[in-house]
Amino acid sequence: MAITLKQIEALHWVVQLGTFDRAANRLHTSQSAVSKRIMELEAAVAVPIFDRSQRGARLTEQGEHLLALSQDMLNLQDRIMALKDAGTMPARRLRLGITELSALTWLPRLISVLRETFPTLDIEPDVDTSRDLYARLQEDELDLIVIPECFVDPEITSDRLAEVANVWFARPGLIKSRRALTLEELATYPVLIQGRRSGSGLFVNKWLKSQGVVFPRVLSSDNLTTVLALAVAGLGIGYLPRQCFRTMVAEGKLVAVPTKPALPLVPYSAMYRNDRPSMFIAKVVEIAKEVCDFSVQFQA
Repeated sequence: MAITLKQIEALHWVVQLGTFDRAANRLHTSQSAVSKRIMELEAAVAVPIFDRSQRGARLTEQGEHLLALSQDMLNLQDRIMALKDAGTMPARRLRLGITELSALTWLPRLISVLRETFPTLDIEPDVDTSRDLYARLQEDELDLIVIPECFVDPEITSDRLAEVANVWFARPGLIKSRRALTLEELATYPVLIQGRRSGSGLFVNKWLKSQGVVFPRVLSSDNLTTVLALAVAGLGIGYLPRQCFRTMVAEGKLVAVPTKPALPLVPYSAMYRNDRPSMFIAKVVEIAKEVCDFSVQFQA
């Protein structure tokens, strides 16, 4: 037997006003209707709510516990009814997981638009590796993540946002040839790659494996900024998002190293759990599609 809000309201007002008759007046119904609701509630929870050996509406111990629990239902009802007042939006929380590249580029713009759209929104951004973010999404510790498409789970929805073009970069003077290098020629140099916790690293490394190339000298890091720093220091050739770091080329700190074949585009998607359908999350994904731009750092 299902518990209804009318039964909970009857319990609340009987206790608040002291008698079934006063509760009936407050609820604009009859005393017999209130009594029926209480009896239905007792049948549903299978415990006596009122001590009928005492005069007045005195709760049993189980009844007191039920009353405390039922207050949450009444509070939720008040919050729902408040939505119609003055058009105000309820406070929301967004647990957002992103990788380093998004944080370096379009995250500030996303937060600005989300705050304009949802003034009461509490945003909790978390910057981490793709593998860790995906695991936390599966554990329901995050509401939405934006990572490269390197994991598949039937319980996770993946909505494509953009594709990122990467290119090999090196310190000026490290590569003498100006022509495009084959992957075998590239392998004669120390190579900087992103590790197995990085979504971009997983995607590119899988592609490199499909090309049959083996790099004998590898420096690996899950941190994009570390790969950038090692490339600027001249410790090897690393792949980085082409547009995001083009200013490093303009400043003479890096040069692009063309290769045959070129690196594949890395697809980025917004991901969320299938068992958490939400118009709110759908709207956030829609906004993310509009503002997603990996080409410029720290977009306001």
